[in-house]
Parts: sequence; C-alpha cells; structure tokens
Amino acid sequence: MKFIHRLVTLAVATTLLTAPPASAIGTPRLLIGQDFPDPDIIKTDAGYLAFSTSTGAVKMPYAHAPAPEGPWRMAGDALAAVPEWAKPDGGFWAPDVTRLPDGTFLLYFSAAVAPGGEMCIGVATAAKAEGPYTPAGDGPLICVPGDGGDIDPQTFVDSDGSRYLLYKSDGAAVGPPAAIWSQKLLADGRTFDGPRIELLRADLTSENAVVEAPSVVKTPSRYLLFYSADTFQSSGYHTGYASAPSLSGPFVKAGAPFLSTDLLGGKVDAPGGADIVDGHIHFHGWLGGGRTARGMYQLPISFPNDVPQLG
Repeated sequence: MKFIHRLVTLAVATTLLTAPPASAIGTPRLLIGQDFPDPDIIKTDAGYLAFSTSTGAVKMPYAHAPAPEGPWRMAGDALAAVPEWAKPDGGFWAPDVTRLPDGTFLLYFSAAVAPGGEMCIGVATAAKAEGPYTPAGDGPLICVPGDGGDIDPQTFVDSDGSRYLLYKSDGAAVGPPAAIWSQKLLADGRTFDGPRIELLRADLTSENAVVEAPSVVKTPSRYLLFYSADTFQSSGYHTGYASAPSLSGPFVKAGAPFLSTDLLGGKVDAPGGADIVDGHIHFHGWLGGGRTARGMYQLPISFPNDVPQLG
C-alpha cells in the first residue's frame, strides 16, 4: 500500500543506477486515458482502487480495477464534502489513502485554505476504502508557517508498525527551495509524534527548485524514496529516487532520472506522481501532446540488489 522517513544532510550522489535504454523498458501501458493526475493506488479485498487530484466538478475522482493492469473504470467521487477550512473551488490535490489498525480508512489531501489560498494538508475518514470520506477536524492537519504551502501527502508504515506522513513544502521564490519532509504519527494517523524531519531538498540543477510527490518502497536492506522534480508543466518533469540504509537516512540521490520523457522514448510526456504497488509503478503523463489532461500509466518494476529496475 504506502510508506516513509528522516533528516538528511544531502551530498549529491554518484549514479546508483544506469538507466536501461527505452527499448529495454518497453511501452508504458495507458490505464486511464482521461485527466487523472497524481494517482494513488491501494489494494483492497475487492481489487484495486486509484484516487486522483480533482478534475472538473469531481472533488476526488476514483477508479476501480480487478488487477493492477486493469481494466480500470471510473467509479465516482470519494470525498463527501468540502472541509470548512478549504476554498470550495480550490481543488483537492494528490490524495493518499491508508488503512488504520482498527479498519478505518484515512484520506489525506492538499487544499487551499480559505480565504488566503495557501495550500495545506487535510484528512478525511471513511469506513470503506472507496469512501465516502468525511473531513475530520476543524482545520488542516499540516499547515506550516513559512513553508509557502504544504502538499503531496503520502503515508508509510514501517515493518515495526510505525506510521509516518511524507509531504512537500513548496518553498518560495526567495529563500530555500522545495523540500520533502517526514512527520511521525501515532496509530490514529492524525496525531503528531515528535518534530518533522527533512529528507530531501531540491538542490540539483535538473530539479529546477522542485521536489515533490514522495513515495517510499522498502527493500530487504534499503529505503527507496521516489519523487518528482522540475515543473509539472514542462517535458523536463521527471521521477527520481534516493536511497538510504534506514528510515532515518541519510538519503542519497541517484545520479540520473528514473523516469523521464527521454528515457521513455517520448512515449509519455513528463512522467511523475509515481506510486508503486504489487510490482508496478503507476504515474501520470500529459495526453495528446498538450497540457490539458494527464492520464495514468503503468510499467513493471523490480528491485534486484535493492536497486529499482523497469521492464
């Protein structure tokens, strides 16, 4: 399902992975050929669910499939109501769904705070994975002054049951660039357990001051933090990853992108927002050569010797 981490003084790394040529990766499978950005995938007893950023009038679109390969069918709106603290027309970004030990499901999302418009992270609850989710609390869960906005929540539950929430601070035109943080949570998924810790910062020229959309995979001896970088409107938008021996870091970035427009031979434009479930990496990319809709794609992924490999 989902997973997370800790403080790092980041030295830009030597390459951990030599990317295979596009011909060896294969053709990404287009699973949802309509606007479905920032996909979040979970496995349930009845199959698989995918959730996305708001599209049109649908607050939190979701789709269902019997298997990761599909067929995927749109199923409705998972979010029952707009939180009182959020702008009703501001949209809900980059959802993440996780199950608590008591069987309750939590939906994390980003939304603009009314009336100022700064993005913050909220949470909603439901008895079933598909919802409907009811906003919880009187205000956002995470809204850190000085961050310039907090977005892209992603949960991680470690093998000892410890629960974390990863997210991005937007940064600002003047000041530190965007960063990815880890916040430890209690078992209820809504109560902080200690201070947040920085994992990554946008410190590479190719990242264009942007790191976002974190997602973690634990292999036998490593923690792999996947993230998107560069501006999402650009064909330079790509997915990278960093590796650490423990959840506390230090996380070291691979020296080359893992998914990019060039690495995929132009078959997907600006691949990002990655989520990994059951041997597949799901991600979005622009459809039809324009900048109006992002579909959901999929490729097989494996982790020989704790290194991610496509195809």
